[in-house]
Amino acid sequence: MAAVRQISGPCRLWPEDNAFIRDVLDRIGDKWTMLTISTLSPGSLRYSDLQASIPGISQRMLTQTLKHLEADGLITRTAYAEVPPRVEYELTDLGRSLQDAVMAMASWAAEHHGEIASNRASSELTGVGRLRAAGDAATT
Repeated sequence: MAAVRQISGPCRLWPEDNAFIRDVLDRIGDKWTMLTISTLSPGSLRYSDLQASIPGISQRMLTQTLKHLEADGLITRTAYAEVPPRVEYELTDLGRSLQDAVMAMASWAAEHHGEIASNRASSELTGVGRLRAAGDAATT
């Protein structure tokens, strides 16, 4: 007789919705999404100011991220009928509700970046997930 498997983790709490929840977590956990939300937290920004405020983001990636965030209802896009045209992006109430979580993740990353960098360097030497015993250094 087979043993009954114990299911754990957060997905067991929402079995009907876990695929959608994974999709949402994938979207809001994306680095560009997190940086965009945290950059917009003080207030609305124009596209060019937003791009300048997020080092390393390409125009294509910023455009794609903004479209996804707008579709999810996390930001609003306001186009002004001016010459030249002006477009501003701003967090919605739903987007603002993510600010604390996003800033907590960014703070955690900043606080632990040295330790993680050290672990990555060690991993390059020893291999992922392998610890060398003190006496192994002489045999390798």
